[in-house]
Amino acid sequence: MILNNQKEKRSDSTLWAFAANRLMEEQKLEWTFLKNNYDDLAGVVTRSFEIEGINIVVQNNPARIISTTADTDNAAINNRPCFLCLNNLPAEQKALEYGKHYLILCNPYPIFKEHFTIVHKKHIPQNITSNFDDLLDISEKLGFQYTLLYNGPRCGASAPEHLHFQAASKKVIPIENEIAYLKRINEQNILRGDKIEITFIEKFLRFGFLFESDNKNELLQTFKFFVRSFKNVSKPNEEPMMNIISSYNNDYWRVFIFPRKTHRPSQYFAIGADQILVSPAAVDLGGLIVLPRPEDFEKINIGQIADIYSQVTITKEYFEYLKARLAKGYKI
Repeated sequence: MILNNQKEKRSDSTLWAFAANRLMEEQKLEWTFLKNNYDDLAGVVTRSFEIEGINIVVQNNPARIISTTADTDNAAINNRPCFLCLNNLPAEQKALEYGKHYLILCNPYPIFKEHFTIVHKKHIPQNITSNFDDLLDISEKLGFQYTLLYNGPRCGASAPEHLHFQAASKKVIPIENEIAYLKRINEQNILRGDKIEITFIEKFLRFGFLFESDNKNELLQTFKFFVRSFKNVSKPNEEPMMNIISSYNNDYWRVFIFPRKTHRPSQYFAIGADQILVSPAAVDLGGLIVLPRPEDFEKINIGQIADIYSQVTITKEYFEYLKARLAKGYKI
């Protein structure tokens, strides 16, 4: 996959990564609340599970309780100020302007040592169908150092009323380090074309899709076709539920798409010892499960992890439908 202006693109990406990193360092110096939360990451503990050769990391992160338990129904949203709107940001929060429409902000409730929220300047709803182009563009510009994340309105986004992405340091999400293994065990599920390669992720605890291409227009067309197909088995008049992890490496994009069927698993709503406060988002679907309560972190096990993935992601039937639609309709 060759691009004619590779050197220029790498230079641009390096500059954006440097600017984001500098913003983070400045915010740590000027914003005590943010600095303390990033310092607290040193005390965050993790556990690793290997399930059928797949690495899943569980993180106990008490600061994420606000996001995990966020009330995202319409009544709650209508009765609160939007915390991503420019006028409602903390006085200490600074922004890096990205193009005409976006601001890059340091996330004050981090999961990672470098964690950014990229918000639209206008108060418009979370919607990837109309903004996938922007996701690819920002993935490219920040690709030297960061990976982009998108959470659908009912798929882990704590502010579904305001369009935003997130960015994390590359390689901190487990699935980014398992691509070779993922493709090897799903070798029979790979479609290869001149401009794009699609891996149907089946043998990986959760169903999903991996699009790889150096051609932005090809990715845009493929994604549009995917969304149209997914809408056939989704709720009408709503964006199909999904989480996306997008990175730009060696002059091409890798886009993981995890279609969803429900927002939260039954464990979230259970009572007493059966409850596990987990609200899966793109990070969790990428293999890093964030648990704010220490008791949940201590008791979660391999069976529960597999069950949570099974509950929130699409069924085998829907996966096969989307797989067949892409294979036949896209004509790779």
